[in-house]
Amino acid sequence: MADTPESHLAPAAPTPAGEKVATVNVAEEIKNCFLDYSMSVIISRALPDVRDGLKPSQRRILYAMHELGVLPNRKHVKCAKIVGETMGNYHPHGDQAIYPTLVHMAQPWSMREPLVDGQGNFGSIEGDPPASMRYTEARLAPLGALLMEDMDKDTVDFVPNYDDTRTEPSVFPAAFPNLLVNGGTGIAVGMATNIPPHNLGEVIDAVCAQIDNPAITVDQLMRIMPGPDFPTGCMVCGRDGIRQYYETGRGTLKVRGRVHVEETRGGREQIVITEIPFGVNRAALVERIAELVNQKTPGLTDITGIRDESDENTRVVLEIKRDAVPKVIINNLYRLTQLESTFAVNMLAIDRGRPRTLTLKDALACYIEHRREVVLRRTRFELRRAEERAEILEGYLIALANLDEFIRIIRQSRTREEARVKLLAFEWTRAQIEAWHIHLRHEDRLVNGRYGLSEAQVDAILDLRLYQLTGLEVDKVRAEYRSLLDRIRDLQDILAREERVLGIIKTELQEVKKKYASPRRTEILDEEGEMAIEDLVANEPVIITLTHAGLIKRTHLSAYRTQHRGGKGVIGMTTRESPTGGEEPADFIEHLFAASTHDYLMFFTNTGRVYVERVLEIPDMGRTARGRSIANLLELKPEERIAALIRIPSRTDAARRDVTWAQPGYLFFATRRGTVKKTALEEFANVRKGGIIAMGIEEGDSVIDVKWTSGNDEVVLITRQGMSIRFSEEEVRPMGRPAFGVRGIELEPDDEVVAMAVVQPDATLLVVGENGLGKRTSFEEYRTQGRGGKGIITMKTTDRTGPVVGALTVRDHDQIVGITIRGQTIRTYVRGIPVIGRNTQGVKIINLEEGDRVQAIAPVIAESDEEEAVDRALPAGGPGPGRGS
Repeated sequence: MADTPESHLAPAAPTPAGEKVATVNVAEEIKNCFLDYSMSVIISRALPDVRDGLKPSQRRILYAMHELGVLPNRKHVKCAKIVGETMGNYHPHGDQAIYPTLVHMAQPWSMREPLVDGQGNFGSIEGDPPASMRYTEARLAPLGALLMEDMDKDTVDFVPNYDDTRTEPSVFPAAFPNLLVNGGTGIAVGMATNIPPHNLGEVIDAVCAQIDNPAITVDQLMRIMPGPDFPTGCMVCGRDGIRQYYETGRGTLKVRGRVHVEETRGGREQIVITEIPFGVNRAALVERIAELVNQKTPGLTDITGIRDESDENTRVVLEIKRDAVPKVIINNLYRLTQLESTFAVNMLAIDRGRPRTLTLKDALACYIEHRREVVLRRTRFELRRAEERAEILEGYLIALANLDEFIRIIRQSRTREEARVKLLAFEWTRAQIEAWHIHLRHEDRLVNGRYGLSEAQVDAILDLRLYQLTGLEVDKVRAEYRSLLDRIRDLQDILAREERVLGIIKTELQEVKKKYASPRRTEILDEEGEMAIEDLVANEPVIITLTHAGLIKRTHLSAYRTQHRGGKGVIGMTTRESPTGGEEPADFIEHLFAASTHDYLMFFTNTGRVYVERVLEIPDMGRTARGRSIANLLELKPEERIAALIRIPSRTDAARRDVTWAQPGYLFFATRRGTVKKTALEEFANVRKGGIIAMGIEEGDSVIDVKWTSGNDEVVLITRQGMSIRFSEEEVRPMGRPAFGVRGIELEPDDEVVAMAVVQPDATLLVVGENGLGKRTSFEEYRTQGRGGKGIITMKTTDRTGPVVGALTVRDHDQIVGITIRGQTIRTYVRGIPVIGRNTQGVKIINLEEGDRVQAIAPVIAESDEEEAVDRALPAGGPGPGRGS
């Protein structure tokens, strides 16, 4: 017979006695085993419980510390002892799993509110490992102990430990919502959790708000609890991700480190990183920045040095080139490094033995229900104890009332048991009980109107010591009994009324908040994607200059020294000489403007278009620098030149939303041919990069000035030949951006409007001629006229004065800067210029060299850090008189 594969198989071994062999499907068996394993990992290892926010390993470590007595008011003990106690009694895993968990709960950069108070080397935010557990020590932190408060009052269930030698709590009472406060991370089988930490005080307020109003909305909760609060500070950009995980349990947050710009003694700037995103290794971040700089990565080539000056606080200094733009470098750091990271929120936790993705309201509701159960169980426990004590005190009072009889019974008894039996047979009438003011709490002990003692009462009476029979001790018993009866009634009232239970939860949480809450560390920014410039650069006064050839720059105000009237001035910038050798230079400063670095600038062109840029976008250069072409800043059309600039101060509301363009007021326009128009500021909220139409302009006309007004101001138009007209802007109805406007003044054929000023009762009108003469005149000398008239004289123009070049609304404390076509500048106080009549020539303000003449004048920011003083001195500080360009 031929061999077959089966003929080579060994015969099946006989089945041992008492054993049963079953045929199983291997795939099905592996599936079931994997499901059992995965459920064990999910429930008993990787995910936190929604009630106390702890994983089993964390809970066992804290409970082992509680059992060891290492409380916040006790001395620290070796971590090795804690790990050994945990491993031997509750958590049968290796110390390499237990010790890192203990360390994590003690690291202030990992936990928003650490649960363990560590002593020794517990690692660092740079990723340094902790010292061995035989060197480090620990004890419970106050909030760690608070999680286990009232655990001995039957508030939670205890379950057998892994070897049935003792019991451990299945959950902690959790006197504060630890899941939301400290968050948690964990990777299970097929699922993971990643819950951000939040501010303790805000979470408690949110819990109390949901108790008061179970139907509270997410919007209302966000006003109380605006978002996560990471232990490393940093900033969360955008509220959409926060709202998303509040509503659904899942969302993505953009987290950025905090960076600012500092100026060194030498006038150079340096970028300083003071906070890094949660979970980012600081050393790795610094190493990555250095690597990108060494690789000459575009955008970071202006970094010349890196210094890590961090101690317990982060401080990484980046030195940059003198002409570098810090904002560009910072944005590239966010783009290329972990200085900006994402935090993917997945609020997954164990709820009633099952994994569940929780919304914010779900998490709050689960905690409230847990604390409600804790308060009820604690109240029942205390009621049980109070009733047991009241029963003993009742027995004492009965014994004291029948002291002689009880002593006789005890003395006549041969043994304790005999005395016990006789006392159990003792009966007392209701009348006798009521005469001694003893509250009868057990009606079932009345038999035929007589009261019998319980076994517990008899045992307590037999254990009485002689000193307890003194009159003072009797009074103490009676006082304790009455107090205990009040306590019992109060506990019963708590159990009977739900509102009292919820009130206790709120009261206890508010006590925790008062004692342990700390200020918010993480800032929530409204705009997602763009960094708020205010967080990068200090708000400082600067001078903006724009030349006829379109060269623009900003220079710090300190570069211009204050001079007296009639001085020679300083060189404000270097201009190019005329290629033909003529007396007039080829380029000269045409506009000079004062602003602050956080502001917006509106650039109005002669053709009636407007462009908007931040002051920080303008190149920062020295006083003598020529500037850079405005073509690099604005997308100007070939025929356009800048006619007016207005500073719009950056504004945010209480929620840090940008409300700059929601400010009240109008933009009031004036053209060379005397046309005027006003348009609401809010119509310029969405200016495109390429600009938009601000005013319709007729052929041959051009915009000469724009002011920011309140809507009911009075304006003065000043012409080149020294004429002026004052009228109320109410005579000009608000118009849309493309409108052409109406007549403001009737001009002579050879005249044109050169300036516009806004009337202020406590100010004067400063008028300056081309030859350096100027004067101030009270607005009272300018009578109000109807719009469209020829006006009256404001300055007597002669060959000595030259034509009028500019006019400003000024006060005595103001300062002005005048600049000539050759680049000479002088800064002077207005109070040095006399106030004289309209029909005069004025006095010398600046000494001019032969062939030079005044080109423009502008106000200057006062050197003050106070916002009120800066707003008063800055042009376009807000709607109202004199707040123009």
